[in-house]
Amino acid sequence: MIVYWCLLYVFRSICRSVCLHPVLCSLVFTLTQPEVKTVQQGQKATIECSMDVALTYDDLAWYQQKPGEAPKLLIHDINSLYSGTPSRFSGSGTAYTGKDFSLTISGVQTEDTGDYYCQSYHNINSKRVFTQ
Repeated sequence: MIVYWCLLYVFRSICRSVCLHPVLCSLVFTLTQPEVKTVQQGQKATIECSMDVALTYDDLAWYQQKPGEAPKLLIHDINSLYSGTPSRFSGSGTAYTGKDFSLTISGVQTEDTGDYYCQSYHNINSKRVFTQ
């Protein structure tokens, strides 16, 4: 019997705002993710993302990145699957007031191995401030 292991690598991501507006540049938003998750194939994996500032709307996305490739959008607006994202992926969290969000993979497959990132943006004085 062969046991397949799927490693989901999630490196600590301390994301800071990028902006061109001098007032907005004094603001700093931080997202924190756990470093590494190891999950056996077929199991459920949950990856968490915590923010130090609540979302203004539902502007949180999840990305998957594989070695040598650009990040691929999986989920936008907290829990909306992007076109082509398998239904085993789901996002959760509270819009407007939430600081804690999660990405769940139900029934992890070997092709799910990769780095996972959350990203948010904030609307401040009609300007969008992105974390990087």
